[in-house]
Amino acid sequence: MAHRGLTFGIFLAPFHRLGENPTLAIGRDVELIEWLDHLGYDEAWIGEHHSAGWELIASPELIIAAAAERTKHIRLGSGVTSLPYHHPLLVAQRFVQLDHMTRGRAMLGCGPGALTSDAYMLGIEPSTQRPRMLQSMDAIMRLLACQEPVTMKTDWFELREARLHLAPYTDPHFEIAVASTITPFGMIAAGTHGVGVLSIGAGLPGGPQALAAQWKIAEDAAAKAGKTVTRKKWRVVVNAHIAEDDEQALREVAKGERIETVTYFEDTLGRPPGRSDDPLREGVAMGTTLVGSPDTVAKGIRRLLEYSQGGFGGILFRAHEWASREQIMRSYELFARYVMPQFQGSLDTVTGSAGWARENRKQVFGGTVEAVKRAFTDFGAAVPEEFRSRTIGARDD
Repeated sequence: MAHRGLTFGIFLAPFHRLGENPTLAIGRDVELIEWLDHLGYDEAWIGEHHSAGWELIASPELIIAAAAERTKHIRLGSGVTSLPYHHPLLVAQRFVQLDHMTRGRAMLGCGPGALTSDAYMLGIEPSTQRPRMLQSMDAIMRLLACQEPVTMKTDWFELREARLHLAPYTDPHFEIAVASTITPFGMIAAGTHGVGVLSIGAGLPGGPQALAAQWKIAEDAAAKAGKTVTRKKWRVVVNAHIAEDDEQALREVAKGERIETVTYFEDTLGRPPGRSDDPLREGVAMGTTLVGSPDTVAKGIRRLLEYSQGGFGGILFRAHEWASREQIMRSYELFARYVMPQFQGSLDTVTGSAGWARENRKQVFGGTVEAVKRAFTDFGAAVPEEFRSRTIGARDD
């Protein structure tokens, strides 16, 4: 039971290619969360974006509220709320309300804002986004403590004896996590406040190898601030797709991955093109992409756990539409059926019971035939001879 309790979910930006009906695309996002809830996934984190066409959700809170009404168990977080875009009192108030509406299933993911095009439209200089996020987190954590009024003034927001008029539903408050890529910033912010981490950078080249060093940054920052961080609240975000065998999985996503990477990340966002002729296979080899059969994907997760040098709490699949809708839904189902149980401890007792029965079958089941015969000879006087002979013969076979 070495990995018992690992959690699984999605990081839903979302990514929807241009040219598709955006209304239907948003509807599919909610339907996907419903499907994941049915399959037993633990959580879904929904992003906030305001430009560039592909990532259509502007308010993760609205998706969380809608999905909460259609699901029973899955936890729902913002992945992430861009804190410099909002007054911290309003962020705290909205998520406290969601905490109540979801009966404790809401989570707040924090980040500085991923798209500079969003910040540009809001008149925010990119260089100020990270400092402002830290200021906002300070305010939000003080407000959620519900201990005393908060008075605070920065160059972009002010709080005057501010307090929450509704205390969190969850004690002491809903879960909070910080997005981390390849810089130390996210880990430092998480450690400073003793909150969770969403490691988005694990899906980048060199990301898996950097996991252990990244977590050390969070631990050091927590120690400096007098806080603690736990690996149970550390999620690693990766690309994934599962099919019955490796080649089928690669075939299903090859075209969609190229469309997303080239038309969005390279042509629209201006990121430099990759150097590999086969980025999917290269990603699988590096451990940044989990595409293949259930066995291959399970091996990839074990390798990530080894890279972390101590483990982490959960895996989040970066939700994409590289394959057809049917193939995507099947991928999540295959993972839930054949991979997820390996890391949740739910197979240990089942396989143990089967192994015990197999190893002791002569001793345990050896008397079955004789017991059936005795049931007829001792208690079956009223049973017709023809039925008794046929039943005992079948047992003998």
